[in-house]
Amino acid sequence: MVQIDSHEYLSEEEKRLKEDRERTKYWKKWGPYVAERQWATVREDYSADGDAWSHFPHEHARSRAFRWGEDGIAGVSDTHGLQNVAFAFWNEEDDFLKERLFGLSNPQGNHGESIKEAHFHVDNTPTHSYMKYLYKYPQKKFPYEDLIAENAKRGKDEKEYQILDTGIFDDDRYWDIYIETAKDEENPDELLFRVTAWNRGPEPAPLHIIPHLWFRNTWAWGHEAEDKKPKISKIGENAAHARHHKLGERYMILSPSPGVGPSGVDVQPELIFTENDTNNALLYKGKNAQPYVKDAFHRYIVDREKKAINPKEHGTKSAAWYSFNEGGGVAPGECAVVRFRMSQKYTDYLDEEEFDNTMDKRKDEADEFYYRISPLPMADDLRNIQRQAFAGMMWCKQHYHFIWDQWANGDPAQPPPPPDRKAVRNLNWKHMYLDDILSMPDSWEYPFFAAWDSAFHCIPLAMIDPDFAKKQLDLFTREWYMHPNGQLPAYEWNFGDVNPPVHAWATFRTFKIERKLYGRQDLDFLERVFQKLLLNFTWWVNRKDFDGKNVFEGGFLGLDNIGLFNRSEPLPTGGTLEQADSTGWMAFYCLCMLNIALELAKHRRIYEDIASKFFEHFMLISDAMTYKSGSGEKSLWNDEDGFYYDAISYGGPWTQQLPVRSLVGLIPLYATLTLEPELINKLPNFKKRVDWFVENRHDVAERNMASIQKRGKGNRILLSLVSKDRLEKILKRMLDEDEFFSEHGIRSLSKYHEKNPVSMDVNGQKFGVQYVPGDSDSGMFGGNSNWRGPIWLCVNFLLVESLQRFYMFYGPSLQVECPTGSGDMMHLGHVSEEIQHRLQHLMARGDDGRRAINDGNDILDFDPNWKDNLWFYEFFDGDSGRGLGATHQCGWTGLIARMIHDTGISCRLPQTPRTPSSGMNHYFDDIFTRHVAGGANKSQKSPKPYHLRRTSTARSIGARSDFGDHEHDDDDEEQREREGSVAPMDEQRLREREEADRHVANYVSEQLHRVRSHESAWADNVGDEFEAQLDEN
Repeated sequence: MVQIDSHEYLSEEEKRLKEDRERTKYWKKWGPYVAERQWATVREDYSADGDAWSHFPHEHARSRAFRWGEDGIAGVSDTHGLQNVAFAFWNEEDDFLKERLFGLSNPQGNHGESIKEAHFHVDNTPTHSYMKYLYKYPQKKFPYEDLIAENAKRGKDEKEYQILDTGIFDDDRYWDIYIETAKDEENPDELLFRVTAWNRGPEPAPLHIIPHLWFRNTWAWGHEAEDKKPKISKIGENAAHARHHKLGERYMILSPSPGVGPSGVDVQPELIFTENDTNNALLYKGKNAQPYVKDAFHRYIVDREKKAINPKEHGTKSAAWYSFNEGGGVAPGECAVVRFRMSQKYTDYLDEEEFDNTMDKRKDEADEFYYRISPLPMADDLRNIQRQAFAGMMWCKQHYHFIWDQWANGDPAQPPPPPDRKAVRNLNWKHMYLDDILSMPDSWEYPFFAAWDSAFHCIPLAMIDPDFAKKQLDLFTREWYMHPNGQLPAYEWNFGDVNPPVHAWATFRTFKIERKLYGRQDLDFLERVFQKLLLNFTWWVNRKDFDGKNVFEGGFLGLDNIGLFNRSEPLPTGGTLEQADSTGWMAFYCLCMLNIALELAKHRRIYEDIASKFFEHFMLISDAMTYKSGSGEKSLWNDEDGFYYDAISYGGPWTQQLPVRSLVGLIPLYATLTLEPELINKLPNFKKRVDWFVENRHDVAERNMASIQKRGKGNRILLSLVSKDRLEKILKRMLDEDEFFSEHGIRSLSKYHEKNPVSMDVNGQKFGVQYVPGDSDSGMFGGNSNWRGPIWLCVNFLLVESLQRFYMFYGPSLQVECPTGSGDMMHLGHVSEEIQHRLQHLMARGDDGRRAINDGNDILDFDPNWKDNLWFYEFFDGDSGRGLGATHQCGWTGLIARMIHDTGISCRLPQTPRTPSSGMNHYFDDIFTRHVAGGANKSQKSPKPYHLRRTSTARSIGARSDFGDHEHDDDDEEQREREGSVAPMDEQRLREREEADRHVANYVSEQLHRVRSHESAWADNVGDEFEAQLDEN
């Protein structure tokens, strides 16, 4: 339960999380686990050359059965992806149903693969008790051909041609289709679905809403007996029965929909059936085993091919076809509504009023849950951003299925794959057998896990569902993921690639977040993952520090095109690339493992020895990176420039630095840790070893541990790759707005290189790096990401934490100019706040009503039906803040939710003074009055929700009008509510809630007082989340 003011309170959603954790109820059995793109993934690629984009294109997806998963719009499935529910639509203009989201393949896009749709993840709770999804569907013919053709014309120096650029939404000729899902009060297997489609256009328009229910194809591959094949059958005019040998029996119970035409007659669904099997006749000119195949509904509804569906009304794929086209369709400003239920019990009637009340109640519970996570007052816009960030992370959960042996060698009932395909990729990952729910970087562009992305995901995930976050971190170290040699899998395009080692950091942060927010301490999780990471650390040392110099190579390390050369390939110059970032990452890894070992040593003293090992290893890495002790080689530090650079080592004293000022030279700041004196004194063996090292390795200690001799704030000890004078030199560049410091965060490459590019000629070939703030100007690494100037939230987040750790040691005594040259001096705590505020301004609405991510688009900034919906981009233009890359990268861009939690209370709005402690004064008094002084808002009634239309049958039974009555006075409201429509709170529950509210009020009042007194809200408590500390008695 969330702890507020040392008080524990269980909201209804937290009760569900508790039941799921204790396995008394399986609340997470059903969730948004259906991918938004399964086509063109590596798992579906059975080509000889590994060209996944061409082997399974978008146009095949509606006719070809997937082998390893499913996709759809707002899809919901069980945790093994066996039974799926998703939605299709038709506007009577398109040549096929809108059954899945469209985007360009990597070869089609001028900046790689890119989705070309307008959809938003509006809401979602950790148990998926309430979910809401928005799809904007054009009323005119979807511009498939235009998007493909125009992007093909554009070069890499031009922007992508997006869906909004086509003009398809002009005159508001589109549908706002809201798809909501809710779970029953007591039964996690009872699912309610409601689709509400609003006509935003100026004229009546037709719409067909076609909910799909189907089974993933598990029968066509030769691994299951025929009698295990699932089946869906019609059992009534508005009901279907689904049977699966693992899931049991379930019923799809549909309600008629309110009529939209002149007659007012309810719209009855037509149940249709086919098989989820490939149409071999269409795709391969072969024969179909039976006539009813996957694309049948497109042919039946759009092409009027009546024989496409099974007249016996059963199959493995079904749909309910609702047609809203009477009288020209739905009137402007009106909506079409579809309701249905997935249930373990059959009923012949769906009570729409009870249905809507359940939906409303789950929504209210979601509101309460998220408010308890971040109870401090903040601008409404920031709260909306945070809520959608959490929602996006929940919608990006996906069932991920992959068995290497079956994928590589083929299936018994299918033709064998080309013999050469085994050598294309992932040859050495034969142990992988995956069937899990994973957090994906992006639901369409990256529908596969990426190890270092997943680690960042776990920070905001731990705030709302620490059990799921811990499960993610644990999975990657399990034997069916981690390679026997200790390497963590990177991503499906190349499991053997090397990502930055952030797993230990995320593990300890997740452990600490759960302890601080929920009062739970899962030492078993911490110890289990730590022991596996010992194998991974050893793999890094043995494979990436081959000659034992403690200066690491590493490869591309997730930073794609940041360097002069492709860092995953041998250097064209010869020699070895010694990487400042790789060495910085390993020093960071060392300190994270030291931190965990110290935490575990509080409970099991044997971990003191392991802590000593990581302490000494860090000291050697630090000395090697800075001084190259005894090697005769130059350091990676350039004292003249005040920066770290990569270097090419040709052996002996021959070393050449590569003077590129990039994130590579900032990453050494990550390797920072403060040791709490109270804890060190309680660990005698560790303290003894540290003292021995200082005395007997004084040459190394003096160079790298000056701070041990001089204690910092709170008598702390500082371990860092960066000394105080070097820290000041690096920050002078990092906080220079003509170099790294943009209005929206820290750039990945210094703006200095815009006019001063770095180049090198090697054997007649020119290699160069120049500042490119927006999309990549090359095709390196797929061409759809860029580390030569844009802002990336993940690396900014680690810089923020590093500055906070430095502040924990130096306190207010160390002041730097921020921005450089401004004359404004700040301590490092305020610098970290300033960076977070700038990052929040990427998405927060400015004084002019615009969001930087929207690139000046009037529709996105000002249209009332668009302006509060956000896309969470993969990275951002280093100058303008324009959103770039994947649009639903709620994975690491979801870190904004954590930043808002920490600093949203004091976040200055654009065009206000930069001093963080006073930046919010222009709206502070309003917040303080609204939330603390008297609680006046509590007496105000929230606006009455708009009630959706119901069918004529439901209206007669429920005695409710067609629409909610807005003309009655508020004092009549209680009389007009149907008693029992939402279960009233019992007295005990009411008392609990009132007491929790009092604690929230006390907590908010205290925090607001601290902010008003110009204190950093986290200053005295940040170590609580970062470092191993002595437990309070």
